[in-house]
Amino acid sequence: MELKEIQNLIKFVAATGVAEVKLEIDNVKITIKTTLGESSPEITYLQQAPMAQQPMQQAAPTQAAPQAQIAAAPEVDENAKYITIKSPIIGTFYRKPSPDKPMFVEVGTSIGKGDVLCVIEAMKLFNEIESEVSGKIVKVLVDDMSPVEFDQPLFLVDPS
Repeated sequence: MELKEIQNLIKFVAATGVAEVKLEIDNVKITIKTTLGESSPEITYLQQAPMAQQPMQQAAPTQAAPQAQIAAAPEVDENAKYITIKSPIIGTFYRKPSPDKPMFVEVGTSIGKGDVLCVIEAMKLFNEIESEVSGKIVKVLVDDMSPVEFDQPLFLVDPS
């Protein structure tokens, strides 16, 4: 089974909302487990942001809510012009091909379609993640040697 087939299977399982899928083909055993948000780092992060705003809203609900909306609007508009490159698989994110080599990309690096941006290790296999767009790296959203989830944002790219 090839990497693209596994990635498509993961996307399909995530889209259907099935809790767990086990698949055995020849010598390959794949188990895909999905959760409804309790252990997903992205969901946890999104849930923490409203919790931090709740005390302000309780203290002055009429004033805090408009200020939060005004503060959030420029951030959304600012990032809207960038393309987000997301993780196609679950694994460990590496910015270098090996510890003694330089990083694949830095902030400000111009990239082209097909350039290797990082490596994600999954089940002892190192998968090179290639860019699907051309542009300039604006922000690296994940620390080196960190675990990443499927569809987690990794890089922001300015396509202009």
